Amino acid sequence: MEGIRVLDVAPPAADERVRYGSDPNQFLDLRLPKARGAAPLLFFIHGGFWRARYDLVHAGWPCLGLTAAGLATCNVEYRRAGSPGSGWPASLQDIQAAWRFVSRSGARYRYDFGRAIVAGHSAGGQLALALAAHEPSVTRAVSLAGVLDLQRAWELHLSNDAVVEFLGGTPQQTPEHYRDADPMQLKLAARQAIVHGQIDSIVPPDFSRRYAERKRNQKESVELVEIAGADHFAIIDPQSAAWPQVQNAFQRLLA
Repeated sequence: MEGIRVLDVAPPAADERVRYGSDPNQFLDLRLPKARGAAPLLFFIHGGFWRARYDLVHAGWPCLGLTAAGLATCNVEYRRAGSPGSGWPASLQDIQAAWRFVSRSGARYRYDFGRAIVAGHSAGGQLALALAAHEPSVTRAVSLAGVLDLQRAWELHLSNDAVVEFLGGTPQQTPEHYRDADPMQLKLAARQAIVHGQIDSIVPPDFSRRYAERKRNQKESVELVEIAGADHFAIIDPQSAAWPQVQNAFQRLLA
């Protein structure tokens, strides 16, 4: 770990909080760059092992960092395990509803939806790639320390079987949920950047390595970025030594 981080405190408030549905968890925080013109949109999905006690606040920091780099950002909240109406596929349905909302709102909020990137951290990485698999309009996707192999997450009992809570059972009990949710089993047409810190002790780096190898063998467009000395949270901390490499991964997708 890198000691005290900016992630330990709440970021400055977003420019606007916008609702995309009627549930208390169905909203997103918009941040817009100061430069004139329509900026590329970053659609960001926070992590927390899909659990309701972890919200979008900490994800405001990477969104703030990328807004400073010239992207319009929306930090998405969604129903998570433990909140009313949660469970699979509710989380994905919320992410899809938010994505469709932002697809209609570019002119109003001054961003370029045609250059949108979907990204997520940790459990949000799984949701980002699941969205890309289920929504053909997603053409660029980034996973930051993503839980990209749900079968393996169950085998390792990551975060006290968080994936079992999320998907409503084990792979034997709810195989259809694992089939529809697991990025390892889904087909993506989007260009992908898979970013992971090499000393991540929360989601092992092997999750991203194995995912990238499998998807390259399936002829998907995948760039793997491993960052030496970076742990699970360094890659969403704009003040970390890892951040320039993270930011460059986004810029390459937009090039």
